[in-house]
Amino acid sequence: MMFRRRSRSLNERELRLWKVGRALVLTFVTAVLVAGGVFYGLVVLLDFQEIDSTAKLDAKTLFDLVKLSFGVVAGAGALVALVVAYRRQRVDEAGAHRESTRLHTERFTQAVEQLGSDSPAVRLGGVHALAGLADDAPDTSLRQTCIDVLCAYLQLPYTPNPGTDPAHQEEHHHYLALRKVRHTILRLIGDHYRRPQGTHRSWQGHDLDLTGVTIDGTMDFRGAVFSGGRVAFGGAVFSGGTVTFGGAVFSGGEVAFDNAVFSGGTVFFGGAVFFGGVVTFGSAVLSGGEVAFNHSVFSGGTVSFNHAELSGGTVSFNHAEFSGGTVAFDNAVFSGGVVFFGGAVFSGGVVFFGGAVFSGGVVAFGGAAVFSGGEVFFGGAVFSGGTVAFNGAVFSGGEVSFGGAVFSGGTVAFDNAVFSGGEVSFRQATGQAPHGLLAAVPAQPSTTVSLPSAWVPSHP
Repeated sequence: MMFRRRSRSLNERELRLWKVGRALVLTFVTAVLVAGGVFYGLVVLLDFQEIDSTAKLDAKTLFDLVKLSFGVVAGAGALVALVVAYRRQRVDEAGAHRESTRLHTERFTQAVEQLGSDSPAVRLGGVHALAGLADDAPDTSLRQTCIDVLCAYLQLPYTPNPGTDPAHQEEHHHYLALRKVRHTILRLIGDHYRRPQGTHRSWQGHDLDLTGVTIDGTMDFRGAVFSGGRVAFGGAVFSGGTVTFGGAVFSGGEVAFDNAVFSGGTVFFGGAVFFGGVVTFGSAVLSGGEVAFNHSVFSGGTVSFNHAELSGGTVSFNHAEFSGGTVAFDNAVFSGGVVFFGGAVFSGGVVFFGGAVFSGGVVAFGGAAVFSGGEVFFGGAVFSGGTVAFNGAVFSGGEVSFGGAVFSGGTVAFDNAVFSGGEVSFRQATGQAPHGLLAAVPAQPSTTVSLPSAWVPSHP
């Protein structure tokens, strides 16, 4: 796909000019038609009904006709000069573009050679040279090429730290030097993505392929706007460090963490605004670290953890606002770790846990979470361990559905929950009733609670 897009971009830059004869003929025909139209318009405007055919051609009229002829010839010459000047300008522009592309290619080759040097210091110079080339690239295709090379360097096999044992001192120093090169690339990418799109040195809207990379440093996307392009962390390993999207705006494009492994470090979306675009953690493995959406605003778009495996670490949506969009944990496996929705406000949108398996860990909607609209869906989920807590949550609207869920173990708790509106449904659920649910169900007709016949509510 990327190759076809670049091919089209190259074709669009090809110089397409008609042959000069064809261009001149078309120009003359257009000029004659325009002149005829103007003459006809003047005749109609001045209301000339007829021309006296008996009038004689006097000297003044003849002189006027001669001046008109010279004017026509001069206008034709001006048209010819205009066409020739236009063609020269186009040729000059194409030549300038070819020259800038040639110079860019030469500098690009030198920078790539530096990046492949055995010396970490030379590699570091190559990194800065490629970043500068991306900034000065004559078109977006060449800029994307520079970005791709920097990403490809990060995708090279990662050599772990050999340790500080004196026997491995040289290897340790070499590791630290190469780590400095990697961290410089991460810093430069973050710096360019935080610049407003359309300004100098901005890489927003370009693709960023970080598939399979190991993130052990800081990558800063604070305040970035994702309205196009794709940022891919698929299969990346987060063993330490921080990737922050704090305050970022997602109005389009895609950020993908599919199949990523989180054993440490933090991915932070605090205060981010989602009204479009997609952020995916499909089949990601969380055994440590943290993914945080605290105080984020969801009015559209999608955040997906479908088929993710949570055996440790933390995913938090504390005090997030859900007025639209989708957050999905469909078919996710919770064997450990914690997912927090403390203080979150649900006034719209959907949070899915359909088909999820809870054998351990904690999913908490307590801490004054408010459900005034939207939907939280646990349809078909299996609760065999762990804890899902709605303690102290307030249900004044919207729907919470456990239709077809299986309660065979663990704890699902509604202690001190307040039901004043909306709907809570356990249709076709099996197993024991969640703890505190029957005591929390109110008698008010404004709240609809659907329970299996095997569960006897405390209020008739």
